[in-house]
Parts: sequence; structure tokens; C-alpha cells
Amino acid sequence: MSAVEIHDPTLRDGQHAVRHQLGVAALRGYAEAADAAGIPVVEVGHGNGLGASSLQVGRAAVSDDLMLSTVREALRHSRMGVFMLPGWGTSDDLRKAIAHGADVIRIGVHCTETSLAERHLGFLREAGADAHCVLMMSHMASPHELAEQAALVVGYGARAVGIMDSAGHFLPEDVTERIGAIAGAVDVPVIFHGHNNLGMAVANSVAAARAGAGILDGCARGFGAGAGNTQLEVLVPVLERSGFETGIELYGLLDAAEFAERELMPAPPVTGSLSIVSGLAGVFSGFKPQVLAESRRAGVDPRDVFFELGRRQAIAGQEDLIVDVVAELSTAKAIA
Repeated sequence: MSAVEIHDPTLRDGQHAVRHQLGVAALRGYAEAADAAGIPVVEVGHGNGLGASSLQVGRAAVSDDLMLSTVREALRHSRMGVFMLPGWGTSDDLRKAIAHGADVIRIGVHCTETSLAERHLGFLREAGADAHCVLMMSHMASPHELAEQAALVVGYGARAVGIMDSAGHFLPEDVTERIGAIAGAVDVPVIFHGHNNLGMAVANSVAAARAGAGILDGCARGFGAGAGNTQLEVLVPVLERSGFETGIELYGLLDAAEFAERELMPAPPVTGSLSIVSGLAGVFSGFKPQVLAESRRAGVDPRDVFFELGRRQAIAGQEDLIVDVVAELSTAKAIA
């Protein structure tokens, strides 16, 4: 059997679904359950990563320092992972994470802007950290472009590189092409992180493994914004049945998922109508609350807003574009 390493960002990416309000008891309890199941890497932090707690994207209930120290103490076997977006986090945040015992540090960048990761990956390389890089909104670039960008970040110091299907837009053949191209361009492990807007996250993750990905992400019960992430407790047994070894104990994994549903989330994410539309449009589903609010005020169809945002290739951080699109659609509706 081929080995695949599972990374679990339940305590980081899942924060988006609860406005970054996970408390110490929840962090500790889930980390202990994930550790007992033998999950190799447990990622923790504000949903937007180190240094991101703010009025703009939401203040976390717990400081970065307390989140990291809590989870570090709870993990006896699993490694601890953290995530950082340049512009939110800084080298000082990376230093603190290393001091707290972070084992895996991921830098996230837009898929065609990997130069933004160069300084931070260089810093991590000098620090001897296990630095990874993930290319976000990866449906906006061709397989060839992604392979070129992946090779660049490996040159900057990344020890693993891969893609996030940030909008849940991919089908398995899309993943196969992109992961295959990246795997052929680098000599480090390749990462795939799926979202479930079109209900394809598990299938896409299996396609990634078959195309050469050595690291796959999944969250308990798919915990995450919108339709959520790849559902971890489904992904692992499907991988095992497909001939990939994960080293994760099934009953422990199911126990961790039960804890997550009971203690971390109001309800597991579902593939709702707007999640489907955002996946089809290729738009980050985290836009959903503002799209709904602005659309209701203006009396326009939020589905039209998502498709127009997709046509304009909106990315996270361009939330102001939502207001412009809603205003233009409202004007067009009035004229008609």
C-alpha cells in the first residue's frame, strides 16, 4: 500500500464556521482525541492563520499564544501544525510559533503570487523549520502555471507544496491534472486541500492521492465555512479501501468526529444552495454572509452576485467588490 500523510486543520479551518470562537476546552479536547486516533498533524489557529485575529476578519476567542500552548500540551504523538498568510502574520508570529513547538508551518498565498512567500519561507529555512506552502484559489491557474509556481516555492525553501481548492470548484479530473503537473515538477511531497461545495471533496482527495499527492487535508465532520472541508472520517477509510495507508485508527477517528460534532460546531456543514453556486462560480464561500446581507438590502438575487463575482475572478480580501456588484445588479434591475 502507498502511504499518505493526513493533516487535520479542524482547529484552524473549522474556526471560520464559528467566527473563530473555539475556546480552550474545545481545543484541548479535540486535540487529545485526534492524538489518540493517531492523526499525524493537527493544525491550530485563527481561521485566517497566525496574527489574523482582528476586527476586519474576526477576533478569536483565544490568543494565538494560548491556542498553541493548549494544543501543544494536548498532543503526545501527533505533530502540531500552524498556518500563516503573508500580510496577516509576520516573521515575529513565526518565531512565536516555533517557540511554542510548532512542527509544521504552512504559508498560504494566492496561486499566482508565490513571491509573497519568499521572505517567510527563507526565514523558516534558516530556522530549520518544516515549512510548507499552499497555493490558494488554485482553479484560477492552469496545471502548467501551478507547476511553475510550485517549483518556485520549493526554491524558496518549502519542504512540501500543494494546492487548496479554495472555492470547491474542482472535479476529480481537474485535480488529477494539477497534482500530476506539480508532482512532475518538484521533488518534495505534494499537498491537496479540498472543499466540498460541489460534494466532491473526498473524490477529489482520492484523485489527488492517485495523481501523486503525499499529504491530504481533512476536517472532522467537514468542519469549515460554507459547505465545509473534506470530511476526515470519510476520507480515511475511503483511502484505506483505495489502497492508501494512513496509519490512523478508525474507531479513534470516529470518536474524534463525534467529539467535534458535539463540542465544536452548532451543526455539521451542509452543501446548501449558495455553496453550490459559489463552487460553480469559483468564488470563496466565505463571502456568503456579506453577499446575503448586501443582496437582501438591495433586493437582488445572491446567486447572481456570486456568478458575477466569479466572472470578475474575485478573491478573498476583495470583499468591497461585493458592494459594487450588488449596486450594479440593483441598478440594472431597476432599469429593466
